[in-house]
Amino acid sequence: MTKRIVILLAIGMIVLARCGSKKDAMPNPNPGPGPGGGGIDCNGVTSTFSGTVKPIVQANCLSSGCHDAASTNGPGALTTYEKVRDASSRIRAVVIARTMPKGGSLTADQIKSIVCWIDNGSQNN
Repeated sequence: MTKRIVILLAIGMIVLARCGSKKDAMPNPNPGPGPGGGGIDCNGVTSTFSGTVKPIVQANCLSSGCHDAASTNGPGALTTYEKVRDASSRIRAVVIARTMPKGGSLTADQIKSIVCWIDNGSQNN
């Protein structure tokens, strides 16, 4: 009985030590400034939903039909503030990776505006 307890404790310690190993930790895919990284410095950037983000989404995501009201692509329709906010972490990742919008591209300033709006709380402003 005592041997079984010792063996179970040893296995438990090995598992705990392995789980805490830094070499197996997932690296941040977006290192750099900002809460999620991405190398984007938001100092001095004033980005609002209605004045900055919404026009970018309308021109690059809705007008192409990819994320209009009938869309089932990715996060689906990006037609309202709530839908854009709810998809913000996915949006952040794909604009930083430059995999969206399909068939087009955002400028560095547009990417910065979107990322900084998200990093600053995705407010409905």
